[in-house]
Amino acid sequence: MIQLKSKREIELMHEAGRLLAETHKEIAMMIRPGITTLEIDTFVEKFLKSNGATPEQKGYHGYPFATCASVNDEICHGFPSKKELKSGDIVTIDMVVNLNGGLADSAWSYAIGELDEESSRLMDVTKTSLDKGIEQAIAGNRTGDIGHAIQSYVEGEGFSVVRDFTGHGIGKTMHEDPTILHYGLPGKGTRLKEGMVITIEPMVNAGTWQSKMDKNGWTARTVDGKRCAQFEHTLAITADGPLILTAH
Repeated sequence: MIQLKSKREIELMHEAGRLLAETHKEIAMMIRPGITTLEIDTFVEKFLKSNGATPEQKGYHGYPFATCASVNDEICHGFPSKKELKSGDIVTIDMVVNLNGGLADSAWSYAIGELDEESSRLMDVTKTSLDKGIEQAIAGNRTGDIGHAIQSYVEGEGFSVVRDFTGHGIGKTMHEDPTILHYGLPGKGTRLKEGMVITIEPMVNAGTWQSKMDKNGWTARTVDGKRCAQFEHTLAITADGPLILTAH
């Protein structure tokens, strides 16, 4: 069941989104060869606490960390670790912030040092695909319009869109209706209405779109070992168009 949000609820989520964006800015300044994703995770938890917020996914179905940290062929839900990142790596940091009951969700991929040409293009295409999806997030459109815009662009650039993981509604809990596919047909799916708050979070692979699951039961990675990038925003559907709540 889709829960439409009041202006006050959206403002609470926007406040959480501003803090989340600020957290990503801090992470961007930390990113360098030699840092570990566990160091980033520890920083995030302390930074949120110092700003009166908590990491919503910590403890979610037993998930043990404040962030998800996915490196190279990991698609999503990677566990932070003590392994040092090296030049040429891609790392995606994904988190949900709870500030005074308002939730916001955003993932960002970061380049460690210098990337090879394919990895750099993968990052650029993934970020642009998010922008193209957001352009379709207007009242009266359907969720399929978002997915089609992302899929047609990504596949036209020679990459693939992960299908096993999706965007979603967000509100009092992290995952609400509707499901936001990053592929599909225009004019199909749930109609977008003013007051809906959703995430758009395309995961784009350099190779095939299929994924496999690690033994930890959380981390998904590409079946062919090729790289993945992801960018995600939380946004509200308004009469004036999409309002990005997690803008950097």
